[in-house]
Amino acid sequence: MEKVRDREEIIVKRRKRGKKVDAKKIVLLVLNIALVSLVLFPIVYALMMAIKSPAEIYSQNQSLFPKEVTFTNFIDVFRTAPIARYIFNSFVVSIIITFSQVFTAMLAAFAFHFLKFRASGILFAIIMSTMMIPGEATIISNFLMVSGWGMADSLAGMVLPYLTTAMGIFLFRQAFRSFPMEIYEASKIDGCSNFRFVFQILIPLSRPTIGALSVSSFLGAWNMYMWPLLITGSDKYRTVQIGLSMLNSVDSESMVLMIAGVVVCMIPSLIIFLFAQKNMIKGLTAGSVKG
Repeated sequence: MEKVRDREEIIVKRRKRGKKVDAKKIVLLVLNIALVSLVLFPIVYALMMAIKSPAEIYSQNQSLFPKEVTFTNFIDVFRTAPIARYIFNSFVVSIIITFSQVFTAMLAAFAFHFLKFRASGILFAIIMSTMMIPGEATIISNFLMVSGWGMADSLAGMVLPYLTTAMGIFLFRQAFRSFPMEIYEASKIDGCSNFRFVFQILIPLSRPTIGALSVSSFLGAWNMYMWPLLITGSDKYRTVQIGLSMLNSVDSESMVLMIAGVVVCMIPSLIIFLFAQKNMIKGLTAGSVKG
């Protein structure tokens, strides 16, 4: 009888624990839904405004969902300004900056971790200290340098100051610290060169870090505003963030066009973030646990 009672007590306790766990899951689910709704509301609101007519936006009876859905606003965006050209320029600039930052950061981190040379710690500290300097403090000197080299109003001038990043060097160095040094030593004994070691061994093992830095670099280059505004002067080299300001005018349709243009510019960023968010999280946490 005592064994039966003990079993019944254990079953009751398990049921109570199960109810507590289910209650916690429900509370967490509700909190996550509320947080996601709060974060996504500006995007949903912009999309709803972009498919409304100008008369409906300025009407007194406002509602979140449009009464009549129209997609002519997106067509007018490309008619009012050469947005397609600006989007192409932004893609070119973002891809070049992303590839360059990933490549240079990986090589620099490889040198700091695997190659032993004098004053490497001091040099790494100097590079890390540049992260404390705001970009606004160097934008004028960068402009004078690029203009002096005759690269103003060109794609080369836009990408030149952003070919490398101290944050990327730090991320790769932290990720490389989890790799055993014996791998590099064994490859050198087998006659493997440094570049071959980087491309055939480090790159496959560093995919999360590469993904994280690629997403961060691409979004940062895609959303640049001050530097392209300062260095470009013609439609041939302007980026999409600068082109959005050309949609603003004195008529009532300018607000609708601005919102539609913002929605168009958000699409590449959202797609890249949705598909690369897992690698971004893994890359940012790489090297935090050594083992």
